[in-house]
Amino acid sequence: MCDEVFGENNFRNYIIVRRRVKSLNIQFADKGLNSYNIGFEYILVYSKSDAFLFKDIRMEKENIPQKGSWNVFWSNADRPSMRYDLLGFTPKTGQWRWSKEKANEAVENYKIYEEIYSKKLTLEEYWISQNKDLKFIRRIPNGEGKNGGVQYWIPPNTTSLRTSDWTDLEVSQIKKDFDIPFDNPKSTKLIKTIISSCDEEEFIVLDFFSGSSTTAHSVMESNIELGGNRKFIMVQLPEQVDEKSDAYKSGYKNICDIGKERIRRAGDKILKDNKDKEGIENLDIGFKVFRVENSNIRWENQLEEDGQIKYDLDGKNIDDIDFVPGTKDIDVVYETLLRHYGIPLTAKIEKLDFIGNRTYTI
Repeated sequence: MCDEVFGENNFRNYIIVRRRVKSLNIQFADKGLNSYNIGFEYILVYSKSDAFLFKDIRMEKENIPQKGSWNVFWSNADRPSMRYDLLGFTPKTGQWRWSKEKANEAVENYKIYEEIYSKKLTLEEYWISQNKDLKFIRRIPNGEGKNGGVQYWIPPNTTSLRTSDWTDLEVSQIKKDFDIPFDNPKSTKLIKTIISSCDEEEFIVLDFFSGSSTTAHSVMESNIELGGNRKFIMVQLPEQVDEKSDAYKSGYKNICDIGKERIRRAGDKILKDNKDKEGIENLDIGFKVFRVENSNIRWENQLEEDGQIKYDLDGKNIDDIDFVPGTKDIDVVYETLLRHYGIPLTAKIEKLDFIGNRTYTI
């Protein structure tokens, strides 16, 4: 299905995420098992085009190295313009990793360290004292081979680049953030990690099967943690909840009711938890709710020849216009925006009470 929607050429990755496993097989283990419990789930990653590039995602290492390491400064990519004299050696094939200017600067950095600081500081200590900004290059005496013994220093790193193995993260979140009756909510940490893979601060996140609206919660938290103004669209059929369920007894008639309450509580909690953070007053936690309905207006009687909407027909008062019974004014406003002006649903709409109780500005 995703191949048909996005094109099979735009498939990027399978990502595996850990699944919490119930120990159902234990009672049968002594007699033998037909299969092992499934311990992970797949995330299928597609792009809209080959122009999209992931932002690198880093994770904390379990065993943090205390020392840096030296590595070969030569690579086998064939770029003659990147073959230049460095510490008395010029490679005949392949290339150096950095530009000549950057490499020479790294050579000077190491010379300064050796001549002035090496007797009192390790290279790691010196690097830290220089705000972890410096790069270093050296050459091993009598170095041979394609790189002539030229090496560059890799500093100790507390993080590593994520792969497609995300089994340190769980699909579901066992401990709920709020006392809302909904089974197996997705993990906000997982959704936030997915969001962080896009190197933009303003984009729309669509969840077409939104459930308890974990995605909306995650988007708002991402905005406060990563900065930016990402927006969300949650889509969910108003599936009725079981009348015998805790959700129904708590006043939630369908899944959408649960999602809306989750978004409200999540927004309030984010503001409360970050009340002292700079710029928190600008964090947008608002949302609008729409449902698919039939038209509020009997349009066949309401249009001028040029397609403009005509509310005053044959001298009638607006109260006599052919609206569907029970229609609210604000519903007509939004329908008008969509059908005739292409104005987004996120537009700011204000009621002008000082003119009349049926006048709106957009």
